[in-house]
Amino acid sequence: MNNNNNMNMAELMAMLAKMDKKDLEQGISKVSQMLKNNDTDSIINNIKKNK
Repeated sequence: MNNNNNMNMAELMAMLAKMDKKDLEQGISKVSQMLKNNDTDSIINNIKKNK
């Protein structure tokens, strides 16, 4: 499980590196809201739906 998590973090960091500042700020804001409002499973499901 740990390897999979590390790979996902690497993918996430690669995606973040490609975004411009405005998109990055919007993404961070969305993630912050999700972390405040949802449990882990619903966050993961939202991320998968938005790919």
